[in-house]
Amino acid sequence: MSELAHYRATQSRAADTPARRTLRFLLQPAALGLLLALLVAALLGNWFYRQATGSLVADERSRIAILEGSALADFVAGRLAMDPDDTASLQQSLLDWVDRSPYDDQIRVVRLGGARLLASTYAPERANELPRRLTRDEKWLYDLGQELRAAADTNAAEGVFRKPQIDVSRPGQGRIRVTVPYLVDGAIAGFVQHERPLETVPPARAPLPLLLVVVLPLAVLWLAALKLNRTGGVAAGAARWMLFVAALVLFSAAWYVYASRALAGLEDVAMAGQAAVADAYGDLRARVTGEAAAQATAAGEPNPWDVDEFQRPRGLLMADGAVDTAATQAALANLNAPFARALWGNWALGAVILAFFALGVARKLHETLSEYRYAYFYVTPAMIGMLVLVFFPFAYGITLSFTGQTIFNTNQPLTELWVGLQNYADIIGDFDVARRTAAGWVINYQNFYWTLFITICWTVSNVAVGVTLGMILALTLNTPGLRFKPIYRVLLILPWAIPNYITALIWKALFHQQFGAINQGIQMLGGEPVAWFDGVFSSFMTGLATNGWLSFPFMMVVILGGLQSISADMYEAATVEGATRRQQFWSITLPLLKPTLVPAVILSVVWTFNMFNVIYLVSGGEPAGANEILITKAYKIAFEEYRYAYSAAYSTVIFLILLVYGVFQTRMTRATEAVHT
Repeated sequence: MSELAHYRATQSRAADTPARRTLRFLLQPAALGLLLALLVAALLGNWFYRQATGSLVADERSRIAILEGSALADFVAGRLAMDPDDTASLQQSLLDWVDRSPYDDQIRVVRLGGARLLASTYAPERANELPRRLTRDEKWLYDLGQELRAAADTNAAEGVFRKPQIDVSRPGQGRIRVTVPYLVDGAIAGFVQHERPLETVPPARAPLPLLLVVVLPLAVLWLAALKLNRTGGVAAGAARWMLFVAALVLFSAAWYVYASRALAGLEDVAMAGQAAVADAYGDLRARVTGEAAAQATAAGEPNPWDVDEFQRPRGLLMADGAVDTAATQAALANLNAPFARALWGNWALGAVILAFFALGVARKLHETLSEYRYAYFYVTPAMIGMLVLVFFPFAYGITLSFTGQTIFNTNQPLTELWVGLQNYADIIGDFDVARRTAAGWVINYQNFYWTLFITICWTVSNVAVGVTLGMILALTLNTPGLRFKPIYRVLLILPWAIPNYITALIWKALFHQQFGAINQGIQMLGGEPVAWFDGVFSSFMTGLATNGWLSFPFMMVVILGGLQSISADMYEAATVEGATRRQQFWSITLPLLKPTLVPAVILSVVWTFNMFNVIYLVSGGEPAGANEILITKAYKIAFEEYRYAYSAAYSTVIFLILLVYGVFQTRMTRATEAVHT
C-alpha cells in the first residue's frame, strides 16, 4: 500500500503543471468573477469611450462647418447689402474664397424671393448663366430655405428654440454640407450652402490596454489566493468572503485607474477639438474682409459665427478668437458628468458580476437550472416576453417619471433631465381644487384630486350598476321553468361580445344633441333636446349608461354560474321552515354567492378604474376635462400636452393606487377562500 500511495503522490505532482494550476485558479469563483467583471466593464468602457470621442469629433466638424457657413452668410449679406444686383462680383468673390481654401470646397447662394440661384462654385451650375431661376431638379433647395425660414419664425414666435435654423447634412461619404440663412434688413432673404470634405480621423485608442486591465489584477489575486486559500480547492466559508473582498478591492482599483485615464483622454480630445475650431476661426478672419470681419473681431464679445444649429452662440470662443476658459471648463464638466456616470455604472455592473460568481450564487443557479432544466426551458419564452413587453416598459416608465422630459428635450439623455420627486410633488402637492371668486366657487377640473374624486365616483357607480343589473337578470334567468331561456341568455350577452370601442361610438351617436336617437325621442314627446356633454352631471351619466350597458353581461354570467351551483334542497328546506323569498335571498343566496361574487367585483373595479375607451370615445372628459378619469388624464398629458415625464409620474401614481387596492384584494380573496372552505 505504501508503494501505491507513493506512486499516486508522484503522479499527482507530475500532473501539477503551471497550466493546470492556472486553470484551477481561474475556476475559482472569485477569480472567474473578477475576470468576467473586468472584461465586461472594460469592453463596455471602451465602447462608451469610442462613442464619446466620436461624438466630440463629430461636434468639432459640425462646429467648424457652421463657423465657415456663418462667416460666408455674413460675407454674402454684406456684399448684397451694398449692391443687391452685383452678382458677378459675388460670384468672383466665392471663386476666390474656394481658391484660397486648402480643401475641395463648394458654395452656392440662393435667394428665396423669386427662387433664384445667385452664385455657385459647382461646375455644372457655373456652366449656365448666373443668376437664374431654380430648375425643377433644384426645388429641394427652395424647400430647404423655406423650412429654415419657417423654423426661425416659429422659434421667434414661441420664444423657444425648438426647430434647427441651420441645416447640417452629409451629402456623401467623407463630406459635410451646412446651410445657413443670410439676412437682409433683419429678415431672412436666402441662404448660403457650403460643402467641404471631412478629414479622416483614426478611431480613438482605448484608455488602457485590455490585457493590462485584466492580467494585472488577476495576478495580484493569484498571490492573495496563495495566502488565503492554501488548500487550492474551491474556497468556502471565511476564505471565500476574504477572496471576494480582495477581488472587489482589486476590481475597484483597476477601474479607478481606467476611469481616470478615460476621463483625461476625453478631456484631451475635447481640448484638441477646441484648438482646431480656434485655428479654423483664425483662418476665416484672414479670408473675410469688410464689415463681417469687423463684426466678428470685436474684442470681448461672443463669437457670432461659433453658434449651434439654433444659431445660439456657444460662448466657447470669443469674437477676437480668444478661448473663453471658464465656459470651456464648464462645457468639459458637462461633458464628463454623463460619461463618468456611465463608467460608474460599468463599475456597478462589474461588482454585481463579481459578487454573483465569487459568493457562489452562480454555482447554485447552475445546479438549480441543471436539476429543473425542462421546467425552465418551458417557461423561458414567457419570461422573455414578460421581460420585453412588461417589465422593461414598466421600469422605463418609472425611471422617466423622475425626469423632466417633454417633446422639446427628447434628444437629451435622461440623466441630464433628472428632477427627482418634483413631478410627484407637483401632482400630490397641488391642493388647488376649488377657489372662491367674485362669481362664486370655481372648481379646478385639471387638479389631480378632482380627477381622483371623479374616478372613484365613476368606479363605484359603474360597479354598483353592473352588479345590480347582473344580479337581477341572473335571478330572472335562474327562474325554474322560464321559457326561451337560451334565447334570452344569448341576447343579454351580446353587449359584452361586441367590441367596447364600437359600443362606445354607438352610444356617443345616441347622445348627439342634434341627431342622436335619445334627443329625437325626447323631442317626439314634446321636450327640448339635451346638450348631454355640456354639463358635468349629464356628461357623467352618458359614460355611466355606456359602461353599464357593457358591464352587466359579465356580472350576469358570473352570478348565474354561482346561482346554479347552489343546491335546490336548501331552498326547499327554507320554504318548509316558513322563510320568505327575501329571507332566502339574504340568508342563503347572497352568502353562498360571496366566493363567486367578491372576486368578480374586485376584477370589475380594476377594469372600470382604467376604462379608457368609454371616457375617451363617449364624453371625451367634457366639459373642460371635468369628467376625465386618471387614465385618460395621463394620456392627454402625454399626447396632447407632450409632458412625457409628468404623464409617467401620473401613471405611476395610478399604479400605486391600484397596488394598495391589490393588497386589499388579496386579503379579501383569502377571506373568501376561508368562507368557501
